[in-house]
Amino acid sequence: MKRGLIVINAYSALAPVLNQAERLKHEFGELQIEADVKTCAEIYAGIDDSGSAFANVDDYGFCVYLDKDKYLSAILEKAGLKLFNSHAAVQACDDKMQTQLLLSGSGMPMPATMSAPLCYTQNAEPDKKFLDRAEDFLGYPVIVKTCYGSRGEGVFKADNRAQLEQLAKKLIHTPHIYQRFIKESAGKDIRVIVIGGKVKSAMQRIAKSGFRSNLELGGTGVKYDCPADMTELCEKTAELLGLDYCGIDVLTGEKNYICEVNSNAFFTGIERVTGVNVAKLYARHILKQLKT
Repeated sequence: MKRGLIVINAYSALAPVLNQAERLKHEFGELQIEADVKTCAEIYAGIDDSGSAFANVDDYGFCVYLDKDKYLSAILEKAGLKLFNSHAAVQACDDKMQTQLLLSGSGMPMPATMSAPLCYTQNAEPDKKFLDRAEDFLGYPVIVKTCYGSRGEGVFKADNRAQLEQLAKKLIHTPHIYQRFIKESAGKDIRVIVIGGKVKSAMQRIAKSGFRSNLELGGTGVKYDCPADMTELCEKTAELLGLDYCGIDVLTGEKNYICEVNSNAFFTGIERVTGVNVAKLYARHILKQLKT
């Protein structure tokens, strides 16, 4: 079998990003498969004068795509490289509103959501009629999120109209969404890792302070055993989005809600908390898929 390619972002120096790539490289090595780690900028790829996609990846039999560059992932697939996750799956999870849209109508419970009107006009003011509808539909507090971002960045909470207007103005030129606040899950959620359509590991994340529970923001994690209904919900979500690997954030309350889905969820923290070797399970899944 040809060796594998692990793609990471060219501009990220985050320890979890580098650790994720090195952990996978090590686990592939344990399975007698060589893997190279490259940034997206190191890959010579594009569309030539004839309109054909090309990439210097002939030496590779597969790619673990740990970036969110949707253009490169599309080019790599058009050039014939098998990606984990696929271009479509990465694209589905990169945009939070797109994730909501793809899951809508499938019976997956999610916090009520409205997308902000896109604004391309400089010095524009937020549309007050839209904000009227948002506060009427969602109530307070309301969660405001940029459509792109991870690690809890770009997630805010408005407790009143003044704060809502302030956030709407701040984000007016940034695609963003408004979501109902699930008060029973304030400051805590469940991070569930799904590989090959099966739940493999989970932890409860608890905020150090505030309402965001991300470990990168100082939250703590404890091992969590998913009940049957949450397992079914997460596995169905991964199936609908076509994901080989993902981390799903679940809010708990009167029922379980799918909050977000991350196609490149970091596993440093959850491996430490649960003792589950997520990298090994993902590497084994990939090799199994390549042999089928």
